[in-house]
Amino acid sequence: MIGSLAYMLMFLTSGVMCIRWLLPNHRPLNRLWLGLSLGLLEEMWLPAIGAFFLSFTAEAHALAAVLLVAVTGLCFLLRDRRSPRPWDEAETRLLKQLLYVALPLTIISAYLQVTHNARVDSAGNWHVGQSTYGDLPMHMSFITGIIGKRFPAEYPFYPGARLSYPFLTDSLSSTFVLLGSSLQAALVIPGTLMMALCYAGVLILGREMSGGKKTAVLAALLFFLNGGLGFLYDFDMAGGTPDSLAGYFSGVGEKLDTILTGYYKTPTNQPTPNNLRWSNVICDLMIPQRTLLGGWCMVFPCLYLLDAVFRAKKRDEKNGFRGLILLAVWAGALPMIHTHSFLALGLASLGLMVYDVIHGDPGAMFIRQSRWQICGRYLLYGVMTAALAAPQLFLFTFRQAFQGAAQGFVQLHFNWVNNVDGGGMKDLYLWFYVKNIGLPFLVLILALIEKNPRHRRLFAMALPVILAAEFIRFQPNDYDNNKLLYLAWLPCCMIIADWCAAMWRRLKGLRARPVIAGAAAFVFFLSAGLTVWRECVSDYVAFGVRAVEAGEYVRDHTERDAVFITGTQHLNPVLSIAGRSIACGPDLWLYWHGFDTRERQQELQDFYEDPENNQEVPRKYGAGYIYLSSYERNSYEVDEEALDRLYLKVFENKEAKVYRIR
Repeated sequence: MIGSLAYMLMFLTSGVMCIRWLLPNHRPLNRLWLGLSLGLLEEMWLPAIGAFFLSFTAEAHALAAVLLVAVTGLCFLLRDRRSPRPWDEAETRLLKQLLYVALPLTIISAYLQVTHNARVDSAGNWHVGQSTYGDLPMHMSFITGIIGKRFPAEYPFYPGARLSYPFLTDSLSSTFVLLGSSLQAALVIPGTLMMALCYAGVLILGREMSGGKKTAVLAALLFFLNGGLGFLYDFDMAGGTPDSLAGYFSGVGEKLDTILTGYYKTPTNQPTPNNLRWSNVICDLMIPQRTLLGGWCMVFPCLYLLDAVFRAKKRDEKNGFRGLILLAVWAGALPMIHTHSFLALGLASLGLMVYDVIHGDPGAMFIRQSRWQICGRYLLYGVMTAALAAPQLFLFTFRQAFQGAAQGFVQLHFNWVNNVDGGGMKDLYLWFYVKNIGLPFLVLILALIEKNPRHRRLFAMALPVILAAEFIRFQPNDYDNNKLLYLAWLPCCMIIADWCAAMWRRLKGLRARPVIAGAAAFVFFLSAGLTVWRECVSDYVAFGVRAVEAGEYVRDHTERDAVFITGTQHLNPVLSIAGRSIACGPDLWLYWHGFDTRERQQELQDFYEDPENNQEVPRKYGAGYIYLSSYERNSYEVDEEALDRLYLKVFENKEAKVYRIR
């Protein structure tokens, strides 16, 4: 544990120093946030670079430390020699906002990280939460599976196929495991830090992009405590008339119990029957989708630099050229961290470029020349980013899209999840977004009617992302377009916060003003509050103590490059705890990654049901071991006597057996 923390601290320190040298004109808290984020970016990428030559080992991490020294030294040589911007009253105000908003959200997130990421109880069972039950075992398989492997690695649950899924957020946790941390700590510590940086980042973006001193707080709350009008459905307020008022209130407790104990019965996530899909970003995205969390942790600094560099009126303001180069490098590193974040940033940059070129620089003497200069800077940023991103896109991202062409990775598709499989809209177009996003959606429309250049510039960043997400499906799973929509929603939250602040000022002197604000807050945040509450109390056993025992035996007593024959269950200790490859994983993951698993699944069934006549199946996949547990016994008519006769049993407990192929 100490070694992994010290290793991370080295990278974080380097990041803070590099930002201090390169961008001294930025505010102190902005520099600190950027520096910590840059340190994490370096810790994701530098060991991965070494793993292409030395495998993901201690040697690769030693090489990464050498590269870190070189990068830090280069930043020192290229430093801006001006004195850093000092602390002022605005920094004190932001610090208070971080303590009031970001700190409580971080505490809640740390609790969810601990309870949702393989929490070990007193009996030795590993627990998860509602939102991590499906995806966490996949991320655990990447974390444990790439250790010792040379990059590019293969899918641990589909050997023979290159791992094209963005894996650098998971490899950050792999570094923790490699340097002595437990798997649980490797999940919780980086996860909590990244969530804290996301909260701080949105507050900082709010300060820079919105118009008021306190609007950053409202913008952050709108983004992270997002919900909609789903509570109307949960409490039967969307229609109908109760028999009596007393009868209605007597049933509220039962309805609340359904929300807190049911499986996906929260007001923000009920695909069936209410078509509620605007999931809360904390509970249903940042906690379970670790790749998205890493992507947001990295794309928020890019959005900050994009706004700062191209909004600057003077060439050296905000350390313009250094900021531009840093933005391009940072953006170019995104594809293997989170491809959707990279795509959203590219679309937002395009929208901002079009807006800035059309409007030019009103302070310039020659507008045409200024527009050419603006276009040239955007072009430089775009070319540098594309040059860095291209190897990742061609070697990994596009490879996955092409291998999944049969499942339709990129297709025209209108209206996100409201138009299921192109079969027609379930709800009226605007009503779908009103009920899912809630009153903030209506406020956004009202705000955009006003002639506010800053708001229109912000919406220029959001509009291309919205259009892409509304008309193109980028993966077989329609729902995944929300990873674009949420990043489009972020600048919209700044616009909404400004409009609400303006209305608050105009209502000055009205005695009902606090009542109006309280009612608005209730409608804005009730659905999100109930969802966070539900996630905090959710608890499921992912791996029982006997399954953990089997997984740890495999981890400690088999070769790291061993391949296992197992069932296709997603809760597989061989895969997730031991980090060993299996012949075929579940369609829960593989289908959405573009693989047709039917042949492998049939071969596994044939083998378990008739091992003697299907001994070529383990040989086909280079398997050296066979795993037999309650899952395989329930899924197949296993000929256990034949397995005992043909193969050497090396482990057995009440849950599982492990056989070695002689």
